[in-house]
Amino acid sequence: MEKVLHISKYYFPFIGGVEQVARDCVNALKDKYEQKVICFNHEKGDSVDEVDGVEIVRASCFAKVASQSLSMDYKKLFKKVLNEFKPDYVVFHYPNPFVGSILTKYLKKKTFKLILWWHLDIVKQKFLKIFFEGQNKKLLKYADKIVATSPNYVEGSPYLSSNKEKCVVIPCCFNIDRIAYNDSNIAASLKLKKKYEGKTILFAFGRHVPYKGLTYLIQAAKLLDDSYKVLIGGKGPLTEELENEAKGDSKVEFLGKISDDDLKNYFLASDIFCFPSITRNEAFGIGLAEAMYYGKPAVTFTIPCSGVNWVSIHNETGLECENGNVKSYADAIKKLASDKALREKLGAAAKERSIEHFTYEKFKENTIQLFNSLEEE
Repeated sequence: MEKVLHISKYYFPFIGGVEQVARDCVNALKDKYEQKVICFNHEKGDSVDEVDGVEIVRASCFAKVASQSLSMDYKKLFKKVLNEFKPDYVVFHYPNPFVGSILTKYLKKKTFKLILWWHLDIVKQKFLKIFFEGQNKKLLKYADKIVATSPNYVEGSPYLSSNKEKCVVIPCCFNIDRIAYNDSNIAASLKLKKKYEGKTILFAFGRHVPYKGLTYLIQAAKLLDDSYKVLIGGKGPLTEELENEAKGDSKVEFLGKISDDDLKNYFLASDIFCFPSITRNEAFGIGLAEAMYYGKPAVTFTIPCSGVNWVSIHNETGLECENGNVKSYADAIKKLASDKALREKLGAAAKERSIEHFTYEKFKENTIQLFNSLEEE
């Protein structure tokens, strides 16, 4: 049986977008390949454990700089895993520049096929972006395949657009079993509708960080009348700032961190899903795809290079507005709120698109197809 080594920043039970994709990839391949994962430890010390029957090697961290974990032990552990496990394939989830600097030393004489799973460009850390330019070129040069999460990112990323011949698109996914609702969710959603009776319910959730653009939703809410209710889930560094910005506007309510079960209730109860992310740090939008599965039309901003505007398509599954234009965002909300037929039409198309492209089953099919193509080369 051939072997696959997966390199992720962290891994389950650590929760994060990249980590979820890494786990989905492992599970998609586990009946066909022997697998191992190496990552940083989200707790203290080095450790080895199992998740879903696959061994996870975790390297201790001593610091984190600009979102990058640093480890004294990683280089030694990586060499040991590579020498002992002898993988036929290495899946490297990018960005992870500290580990990239270690991996590149093995690429000239590599004995494995390299799959570079490109989640996003480094755009926020301007200095790091320049510093790791050479590393990125080397990773792209020696990659046998490059996975992008949307065709938009292939076209918009300067790194991927110059390596199109190696790129394949495998969208991120959600697990229907995880987000499927039951009778108790329906009952809870009806209570929420009763609580906000007579209101058009707008729902948004995510980490409270700048690129999520929640400040624009709060500003747009000020242009809406009292027939709307804006529910914002999640927490983060900007929570207090956002709450202060919304002070005095009774339409806006902060829900705090939302459990998976409560998330279903709010999806069901809402009329419109608001996804106001503004930069390509939002490379895809799993929350957006999940809302679409619930048949909710979304209001998004145009984000050059991001997959957001490929996940939800303007005038087909939702409405798209000029980036950062608060009035345009409020007008789009009003348009959906005043036209039930349009909401239902876009919502039905959103559900259909989410099932066709963004389920775990589709992700698994695409991932297996990728590895089949590598076996044939």
